[in-house]
Order: sequence, then structure tokens, then C-alpha cells
Amino acid sequence: MSQTLDFTTDLADLEGVHSLQIIGRRDALARAEVLALLPPAVRAAWPGMLKGDPGDSGRTATTWLEGTLQKVTACVLPEVASRHNSPSRAWCYPRLLAAGRNARNAVVAVLDDNTHAFAAACGIARSFPTFSVRSKPTESTVVAMLLGPAGPIGGELQPAVAAVRRAAHLVDSPPDMLGPDAFVTTARAIGAFKGVSVHVLRRHDLEAQGFGGIAAVGRAAVQEPALVVLDWAPQGAADKVCWVGKGITYDTGGLSLKTKTGMPGMKTDMGGAAAVLAAFEAAVALEVPVRLTAVLCIAENAIGPAALRPDDVITMYSGKTVEVNNTDAEGRLVLGDGVAWAVKHREPDVLVDLATLTGAQSMATGKLHASLYCNDEALEAKAVDAGKRSGDLVHPLPFAPELFRKEFASSIADMKNSVKDRANAQSSCAAQFVGNHMGEWAGRWLHVDLAAPAHSGGRGTGFGVGLLLTLIGAGA
Repeated sequence: MSQTLDFTTDLADLEGVHSLQIIGRRDALARAEVLALLPPAVRAAWPGMLKGDPGDSGRTATTWLEGTLQKVTACVLPEVASRHNSPSRAWCYPRLLAAGRNARNAVVAVLDDNTHAFAAACGIARSFPTFSVRSKPTESTVVAMLLGPAGPIGGELQPAVAAVRRAAHLVDSPPDMLGPDAFVTTARAIGAFKGVSVHVLRRHDLEAQGFGGIAAVGRAAVQEPALVVLDWAPQGAADKVCWVGKGITYDTGGLSLKTKTGMPGMKTDMGGAAAVLAAFEAAVALEVPVRLTAVLCIAENAIGPAALRPDDVITMYSGKTVEVNNTDAEGRLVLGDGVAWAVKHREPDVLVDLATLTGAQSMATGKLHASLYCNDEALEAKAVDAGKRSGDLVHPLPFAPELFRKEFASSIADMKNSVKDRANAQSSCAAQFVGNHMGEWAGRWLHVDLAAPAHSGGRGTGFGVGLLLTLIGAGA
């Protein structure tokens, strides 16, 4: 599939399209400037197309035409957006816009407020995925416009839009096409940007330098595990921010093997690293005035003679020992090494790690809200606000390390890697395992478990890109 997505502020760019989708709340869609976009044959029908209860998920109504413009669709957003939701309603976009993948399509998002523009742009981006290996490839073009109350909205949207689509593309890529080697190659290409440095450690270096978690998780795979570090340090930047992403390119569960229904879809287990890498690329393109480091913890959790075993004891980069009691709790092992390296060598003011970490995440905060585990109340509140503004919704988990560390008690090592009691705030516990490897670092830490929001309807969503960019002031 070859599908371009370009944002415009010029109404002339909407001419000659085959399909026109106009998305917004009902009152916004009834505005005079929207009616002016419609061909005469549709204007009379438009009020009727807007009628009906959009419900909680929105609704669509289509009028078909003869000529170049073949159809016009009203995509009516829901009226309700509660206090834990995004007022942009951007989460509805992929479903409502799904029917618009024509050869030449135009999307107009009619906004209640200009502050919704970034979330709307990200919502449109995730509505038009790029990855396909169909035997009959198609080409299409999408022209998108954000129409605020005072007219079209421009701004630096394209880097973020491209990043959302890149992250989704990576998540959609099957493991035979995106293993550790291909992931490292992709990261190196981004490292070619002016002003970016990239460093890569593979199996022997990881083992020699004490990355016991990453090395152990990836030791049975044909392709070697990797730690990739990308740095952006613009002149004069003072704030130091580090993003760490879990990049398990495929997760069989290891010797704690997943079931035949639980394993399909595990290509998405690198959604955290995909978001980190894509957001880093966008941040550099936008020249954010922040000292930014991206750390990708990449491995395939495979099975074989060299596989990590339950009862093995590994020594993490932090120096702490871990008795393995579940090889399917591998993400926290690679992340533990990643955050330990980050706090030791970069000493960031803020560290954010992103991971498709636990199946329990969706039970805790749902399919659309990623779970947060944060050691700083102000950062937690900032992240929740950033989620509402970017459309990447997040919600806090309880932060109480003293209540969760006991779940990892081991009689022979510093800790086990999987909880004793799965009913005791499992997602918080998993996050706390990662936090156990930060030592005495006193900075601000935010953990984002995006296991459910990273994919939807069989597609990657690019979740996390908008959130990260907004947190550093380059988004909404």
C-alpha cells in the first residue's frame, strides 16, 4: 500500500478528490463554512445526514454522487466527552474514517477549538495505515485539512503525523520482516540525521558490559538482541529527557510458552520502542530545544536450546540479581537494563519508559487509556493532561513501591521477575520491577504501559508518539 497523507490550509487542494469525509461534532458540521465545502447536490441533504444520535462512538452518513466526487460522508463525533476523555474525541477517528481509503480522498476535521488540532492530526494519521503486503498493491492520496472556528489551521503538524504513521507501520510489520536486525537498521537510519548520534550494542557487547536482562531474553533467537541509544543535544538545551522503549519484536513467551490463541499478535510487543523511535525522529525534525536520549531495548523472545529458563538467575545491568520464574515476563527484564543504563550514563531530569508490558493493563485502565506509574505527582498530572490534549489517553495506577516490592520476593536472589499474587495491582507491580533497577537516582520517572492502546482492529495505532511530543512541548 502506498498512501500519502498531506495536510493543507488551501481549500483548492480539496478539489478533484473522489471522496470527501467531514468529521466533527454535529453543531460544528452545520457551520456555514462547512456547507460551503459541499457540492450543491449535497447541501440539501446535509441536515438530514447530521440527524440521529451519534451515541458514544459516533456515526456516519454517506451521500453518493455522479462525477469525479463520488461520495460525501458526514462523520459525526459523539457529544459526550467525560473528564477522563479527550475533548477532541480523536479516539473515534479511525473507525469513522475507515471507509475513506479511496484512490484520492479528502478529510476535513471541523474543530470546536484550535487546541484540538494536534490530537485531530494524530487521529487522522492513525486512520490511514501504511503497511500492506497484499498481492495487488494500491496507491492512494489523502489530503487533510483542520478547520477551526476561524478557518484552516496550519502549523508544524507533518513531523508528528509522519511519526504516528511510522510507529504504526513498525507495529504492523510481521516478525519475519522486522526482527532485531531490521529494527536496528531502521534506528541507524534515523541516527543519520544531522546532530544525532547513535550507538548500538549487540549480543557480545551486551554480555560483556553486564546487560543480563536484554542478553538473556534474546539469547535463543537467531538475530542478536540489541541496545540502541540515540542522542539529540542541540546547543543551549538544558533539560535532559530520556525515553526508554521495550522492543520485543516477537514474544513467544519463551519456555513459559504462550497458547495458540495468546501468541498471534505478539509482533506488537515492540510498540513502546516503535513510539520512542518515531517520536524521537519527529522531535529532531522539529528541533526541540531539549537534550533528548532514546534508548531502545530490542530482542526476540524465542525458544531453543539456549533459551532462558525458569529457575535461571541473571544479573541485571543494575547489579541486582533476578531469579526467573516466568520467561513470559521478559519485557521488564529488558526495560530494567534500559532504565539502569539511562540513569547511570545520562542522568536525565525526566525519564519516561514505554512498554506493552502487561495483559493486565487493559483490565486496569481499559483499551484506550494506557496505564501510568509515576513517582512524581506533578509529572503524573502533566502526563494525564498531555494525554487529553494529544488524544493518547492515559490514567494513573497506584504508585506505592512499598506495597508491591514484596511480590517479587526470592529466597536466593534479590528478586523474582514475576509477581506472586496476580490479584495485587499486577500492572503496578510490573512497573515497580522496572523501577527497582534505577538505584539511588532521584529524578522524575514516568512508566507508560500501552499494551492495549498500541493496537486496535488488527492494526498498530502509533500510540505514544503524540503523548511523548506533547510532554516535551512539541505537541498539543
